[in-house]
Amino acid sequence: MAIKSFAELFKKFISNVFKNKKDIKLGFYGPPNAGKTSLANRICKDFTGEEIGSVSKIPHETRNVQFKEKVEISYKGKSMTFKMIDTPGITTKVDYEEFLKYKVKKKEAKSRAKEATQGIIESIKWLDDMDLVVIVLDSTENPYNQVNITIIGNLVARKIPVLIVANKADLRKAKIKKIEEAFPEYEVIGISAKYGKNLDNFYEAVFKLSKKIK
Repeated sequence: MAIKSFAELFKKFISNVFKNKKDIKLGFYGPPNAGKTSLANRICKDFTGEEIGSVSKIPHETRNVQFKEKVEISYKGKSMTFKMIDTPGITTKVDYEEFLKYKVKKKEAKSRAKEATQGIIESIKWLDDMDLVVIVLDSTENPYNQVNITIIGNLVARKIPVLIVANKADLRKAKIKKIEEAFPEYEVIGISAKYGKNLDNFYEAVFKLSKKIK
């Protein structure tokens, strides 16, 4: 009887340990075409063999929040499991005429614009459920814009750990220093999601921030 009771207690203990263990919800945020999906794809491909979504030169290719469960990232002998959450690019306004420049037909352009707008609303709602957020910025663009400030302001209010990624560091016009100057209170990692440049430093920063999650 005592043995049975011990076995039941042990089983319950193990069950509680795994029940309380959760995957870290890692969200990718930022303006359109900064490289959020490209970065998420590279990570998922490296550790699961599968991508999370499609990429395109056309803005707002990602118009819905996309997920990849149980992505176990290994770095320097350590591993952590993440739920990867790729979000639509956040902007103050989505104009259907923006899609026409890429030879998208008017009817489809209006549909894309509507979906993109809904996706932005969905992305902002998801902020409440994030454990850690990576803000992906295009290092060839000016970081001083209202969208980036608004995103970071929302994260600060929610006390969510933030890592800023300066993507497209492989391009000649990249100005990582300017992003560092714009957000001096945050760690900025310059990477190239396209070529996988400097991902070791990215993983190190993600693991370090993950320890701050309560």
